Amino acid sequence: MNTQLPPKPHTLVTGGTGKTGSRIVNRLTQMDWPVRIGSRSATIPFDWYNPDTWAPALTDIQAVYICFQPDLAVPGATSIIRAFTQQAAKQGIQHVVLLSGRGEQEAQDCEQIVMQCGINWTIVRASWFSQNFSEGYLLEPIQAGYVALPAGDVGEPFVDTDDIADVAVAALTQPGHYGQLYEVTGPKMYSFAEAIAVIAKATGRNIQYEYMPIADYTAVMEQYEVPADVIALLGYLFTEVLDGRNASITGDIERVLGRPAKDFATYAKETAAAGIWNAPAEEHK
Repeated sequence: MNTQLPPKPHTLVTGGTGKTGSRIVNRLTQMDWPVRIGSRSATIPFDWYNPDTWAPALTDIQAVYICFQPDLAVPGATSIIRAFTQQAAKQGIQHVVLLSGRGEQEAQDCEQIVMQCGINWTIVRASWFSQNFSEGYLLEPIQAGYVALPAGDVGEPFVDTDDIADVAVAALTQPGHYGQLYEVTGPKMYSFAEAIAVIAKATGRNIQYEYMPIADYTAVMEQYEVPADVIALLGYLFTEVLDGRNASITGDIERVLGRPAKDFATYAKETAAAGIWNAPAEEHK
């Protein structure tokens, strides 16, 4: 395999409008790096579930950031990642950076597929995103002042998506990252109750956290007509991934970037200053 990146390789960022992908696109654009957004609404559409879109999106591309939606843990993800990397190899892609999930066996299976696909690879294996509290499904409950989840006292080293993006951009634009697996976490562990308390302090609001058994949580989601596949994914994440297997911290962000990872309390303070947690939920639907 090659050991050096070609000069400014044209890069496809799948999930290019998502939490990590949009940040990566912005950083690459600021660096005048040739980047193509991979999304269903892009000029050249990309859809994980429509293989006919893959070849056009990969045309004239040398590097790919792989962010599979909705999660590598969903049924069928391994088959899709295998087929996609085969297509990428066929079209001469020189480097793939995979966003993986920490503590997910299915995600680790996808890592092995990427490692064995014949393309230079970098794995970014991330813990739970801090931005799930501000850019995901936890936003409206926080705005409402009441968060109920099937997550107990287990600690999670929430990682900031800005740090993930910085690590991915380093891997995409700098030499020395081929064949590396980076496990990225925040510098401190918090339970979900502690995380909500940190947000409440940062906002100056009374935000209540309540533990809800998984059966009750599932029933509530069904009542609100949440799709069954989403319910299954959340159930898996809360009952298996948050069972304590990820209750440890790594130094990989500092190893790659030469600076400490952002702490959740810093993220909460910065996000609270933007006012999003105080806004009416209706404005963000």
